[in-house]
Amino acid sequence: MDHSRTPVLEAIEAFHRRGDVVFGPPGHKQGRGVDPRVLQLMGEGTFACDVLTLNGLDDRRESQGVVSQAEDLMADAVGADTTFFSTCGSSLSVKAAMISVAGPGEKLLISRNAHKSVVAGVIVSGISPVWVHPHFDADLHLAHPPEPADVRRALEANPDAKGMLLITPTDWGTCADIAGVAEVCHEFGVPLIVDEAWGAHLPFHPDLPAWGVDAGADVVVTSVHKMGSAIEQSSVFHLKGDLVDPQVLKQREDLLGTTSSSPLVYASLDGWRRQMVEQGEQLLGAALQRAQRVRAAVDGIDGLDLMGREVVRPQGAFDLDPLALTIDVRALGISGYQAGDWLRAACHVDVGSADACRIGVRLTHGDDEQTEAVLLRSLRRLAAEAGELERKEPTRLPRPGQLEMENAMTPREAFFAPVEQVPVQRAVGRVVAELVSPYPPGVPVLAPGEVVTQEAVDYLVSGVAAGMLVPDAADPTLQTLRVVAG
Repeated sequence: MDHSRTPVLEAIEAFHRRGDVVFGPPGHKQGRGVDPRVLQLMGEGTFACDVLTLNGLDDRRESQGVVSQAEDLMADAVGADTTFFSTCGSSLSVKAAMISVAGPGEKLLISRNAHKSVVAGVIVSGISPVWVHPHFDADLHLAHPPEPADVRRALEANPDAKGMLLITPTDWGTCADIAGVAEVCHEFGVPLIVDEAWGAHLPFHPDLPAWGVDAGADVVVTSVHKMGSAIEQSSVFHLKGDLVDPQVLKQREDLLGTTSSSPLVYASLDGWRRQMVEQGEQLLGAALQRAQRVRAAVDGIDGLDLMGREVVRPQGAFDLDPLALTIDVRALGISGYQAGDWLRAACHVDVGSADACRIGVRLTHGDDEQTEAVLLRSLRRLAAEAGELERKEPTRLPRPGQLEMENAMTPREAFFAPVEQVPVQRAVGRVVAELVSPYPPGVPVLAPGEVVTQEAVDYLVSGVAAGMLVPDAADPTLQTLRVVAG
């Protein structure tokens, strides 16, 4: 296929050449109605490119196939059979993938380190989740993805399960054995969905971890805005093989997706695909070299412990994304929350994620010598000045297995059940009726239907006191929890 083509961008250019006058949405009329103060900040081009696909970039029958051509090019670029664009982020894409594989009351194996959007999909759909627990690293206090043997045991115990949802790379850059998990799933005749939100870059350089489509996954969901060059909310999901019907997948996406898709998202996806096909290996090669330099420099900063390939081992990670820098700051006597807040306030450096132990920094092909220098200078300042930060009571971190809770109800049953708000200590032993997800990264500690344990409460309450944010809880202070009434 001709990857110099960008059907969406070309359609926007043609719209401008024709000089169409639109008497439908968007109401700003390609910027003419926008407050000049907004135009000054956002740019006239942003609004000039904001055109409906129907009777805008394409006609009402979509006879030009503007978006479908762009999706076909994307599929060809990454080796998928079919690709769909999403303008609602992978939070929607992963839900569409899930309900294409399992329906209400049907079982779906799901890695328990899934993002809250996956649990939300379980609640909305009525799917019955079978949690496959990740491997907890007791020293680092983080979770590595499940292994093929874990998936095999879950499928043997649940032969009626409709498929498996695997999360890789994790928020901290550790990767699963996708090929091994796919082989197990296919042996049992069920599809593998990979939530590869952090993996948009993986198909475009041979020195990066395996890409889900190449490794045998059936549906792969990717957030291009995370590690690619598309704008926020840009997501794609790819289909390979015949275990999931492309028409079913498209209809499920249509059920959940917006009917007013943003051409800005489509255009940036289109342009990013062309960029990666034409320049991706060169750009990502430079990023990998930069990451190697940054890693070497961070390794030399006293008090910072950079996670490396020592985690690639049985019961650990299968691989590691070298562009993800996971930096433990506990030796400085502070938490990752404090480190992230200090870097923003003192250095105007915003990290991607932070928890009780560490901060997460992502490098992409968009970084350069200036951003590299800013990052290293700021991390050196953090190490030098951390002694001036207030010492707080540490988060009471759970031991391996302590967050593997009993499931008393399905997430949907618990979420929609009559509930009561009780003091957090009185919630122990009760069935939680809400999501409680430290954010970022947004992996729920408590999912609806689980029986609250003292260890979970101790972790969450001490974490909030130390700076943890739980914005999805009804009471973000965690003085109270919503539990099933009765």
